[in-house]
Amino acid sequence: MKILVINAGSSSLKYQLFDMTDESVLCKGNCERIGVGNSVVGYKNNKGQEKKVKVEMNNHTEAFMQVKAMLTDAEVGVISDVSEVNAVGHRVVQGGSTFNKSTIINDEIIDKIVELSPLAPLHNPGAIQGIKAAQDVFGNDTPMVAVFDTSFHSTMPSKAYMYPVPYNYYEKYSIRRYGFHGTSHRYVSGELAKAIGKDIKDLKLITCHIGNGSSITAVDGGKVIDTSMGLTPLDGFMMGTRSGSLDPSVVTYIMEKENLTPNEMDTILNKESGLYGISGVSSDDRDVTAAEEAGNERAALAHSMLYYQIAKVIGSYYIALGGCDGMVFTAGLGEHQPNLRKSVMEYLNAIGVKGDNERNENLSGDCSLISADDSAFPVYVIATNEELVIARDTMNLVD
Repeated sequence: MKILVINAGSSSLKYQLFDMTDESVLCKGNCERIGVGNSVVGYKNNKGQEKKVKVEMNNHTEAFMQVKAMLTDAEVGVISDVSEVNAVGHRVVQGGSTFNKSTIINDEIIDKIVELSPLAPLHNPGAIQGIKAAQDVFGNDTPMVAVFDTSFHSTMPSKAYMYPVPYNYYEKYSIRRYGFHGTSHRYVSGELAKAIGKDIKDLKLITCHIGNGSSITAVDGGKVIDTSMGLTPLDGFMMGTRSGSLDPSVVTYIMEKENLTPNEMDTILNKESGLYGISGVSSDDRDVTAAEEAGNERAALAHSMLYYQIAKVIGSYYIALGGCDGMVFTAGLGEHQPNLRKSVMEYLNAIGVKGDNERNENLSGDCSLISADDSAFPVYVIATNEELVIARDTMNLVD
């Protein structure tokens, strides 16, 4: 079975084609700047052949036509006809409390995803565009599946997902914690259980998805009991450009002093804060690291804040879980920033975690142990694979 996995944004469309016989990636690519001019479609197949074409894509349907052309290209294509694609899996960020698992898409499902758009105004509309465009290109006979970032977190108890604001806001507007990066947390928690050699149902795990957007999740017996992101991906600890959790009065105070609108304040918190806001250098950790090494004190402060906040969340989840059997770092920084991992593990010495510098500096493949043999619990670095989760869910539902 061949599964096409789609991650559609408002002006982008990432894609991967899987052969589920062996779960191999036949090709992958990205359509960029859809509807905004100077559009580009990129492509790379499993033989290492690449192709990049500048072509105007005014909407997602036109982008899908370009994907179709790449998949069936005479020189670099991997299929002869799109009829070889057996199903399409779509990443959808916000499933609210409506969707606690992946589901086959029909008109009713599309309507419900549209209804949830106010909870994810930057993400769900793009997913809808991607779904409808895929239907235009592949037709209604090709089954399609929605895989929700929030569904893995749907097992949280109310004491974890409720906010202490008047209850009627939950009833009227669904104000609650939802959590995000769910497909990543689901994948790496499963891989961590395999690495430990025990059934996930018998384990208490902490999964750390650390990238430009970051979240940490407490998983007990394969089920999420808490996660750091909330109503939106802005909650939690500081990220590339996001502030993370704040005293709410910080927001109202700045708005009053600067005479800001809600949209202007939202921009500051989502796009001008975090590593970028503190360092004044960049949201890219590589730039912040270079600045710190050059003696930039604000860059050093940004890193020390980030490492401290990550450790605090992990410590709180250690208490929430009643212990821990294993922890994993994943995503951009989690997989590629050894100093972050080292610094966080040093904070966790308080609960018996001991890092191994040699292991931490020299990872061994997609699943690497980085803690010492006498650590209170093992710590791993595991490369995440959200697209594979989407492909697997799609195949299982279609079968």
